[in-house]
Amino acid sequence: MEEHPIDARKERILRAIIDDYVLTAMPVGSRTISRKYETSLSSATIRNEMSDLEELGYLAQPHVSAGRVPSAKAYRLYVDGLLSERVQPDPEARAYFSQRVRQMEDVISCAAAAISEFTRYTAVVMMPKQLDLRVSCLQLVPMPRGSALLVIVTDTGAIRDTVIRVSENLDGDALYAISRTLTEHLAGRTLQEVQEMLGAYSRQVGGDDRVIQGIADLAARMASQLAFDTLTIGGSQNILNYPEYSDVEKARAFLSVLEEKQRLMALFAGQGGAYGVRIGPEMGMEEMTDCSVVTARYRAGAGHQGFVGVIGPTRMPYARVLGALSAIGEALSDMLGE
Repeated sequence: MEEHPIDARKERILRAIIDDYVLTAMPVGSRTISRKYETSLSSATIRNEMSDLEELGYLAQPHVSAGRVPSAKAYRLYVDGLLSERVQPDPEARAYFSQRVRQMEDVISCAAAAISEFTRYTAVVMMPKQLDLRVSCLQLVPMPRGSALLVIVTDTGAIRDTVIRVSENLDGDALYAISRTLTEHLAGRTLQEVQEMLGAYSRQVGGDDRVIQGIADLAARMASQLAFDTLTIGGSQNILNYPEYSDVEKARAFLSVLEEKQRLMALFAGQGGAYGVRIGPEMGMEEMTDCSVVTARYRAGAGHQGFVGVIGPTRMPYARVLGALSAIGEALSDMLGE
């Protein structure tokens, strides 16, 4: 069926209906639009335009005597208009995220928590697999009784540490010298290369095989942890705050999907540009027919890209959500990018 573009007046009225419905979750009538948004138009004129928009599939009328609510088609037109312009990062969202980062060690978990708290929706953060993650430095910090804290820092700023046994003859100066030698030889190498090269440099680190083994074990553990895409979810219960999900069975179905992370990963895998918006039926999941997913890309070192996003009712303030995700994506790129 051929699509007929709507004129400017119909588009203004449709945008006003969406904006009001996002705020109230109540069907919108012509008098509301005339009084709050289009004061130069009469209720009768707006009512006629709304009837046309309903015939075109942009509006629905839940009850004969009620106002109209936007359809998924209406939200798609609305969002396409937003994406045709440059998304403006929300400075408030970035400040909120930066404050939370200083309070939490795990950046990805922090991102999911910050997004869910700022937007009041369910947040998703995908960290891409990083088989070519590169070591920036290694540090051995002396501890009591023949032990040391081994710290490995990567090019994304990811930090892993573990306590290893070392010779009691190795004091702080010796451990610093070992750290400097290892960093000189291994910086810029992938975790897999580090494991392969350690044997060749064993004679240059004081002859302590336990140091070499400790580094090899931690590098192997990091490589294993980072070998797959990971999805972190925050604010799963936030959906229960919206009237669209007051039905227990509907809410339970939504929450069950969040437990199927591979299914969600497949949903997000198709995003092409800097931003992605899937509305209602576009998601291809019956349990999420009344939901939208909004995502933004971020850089994660060595040319990798992940995404941050939210899942919420189709009735969401898309401009504000896109601005928040843009700001948080930029902040993550600064922290984890090259």
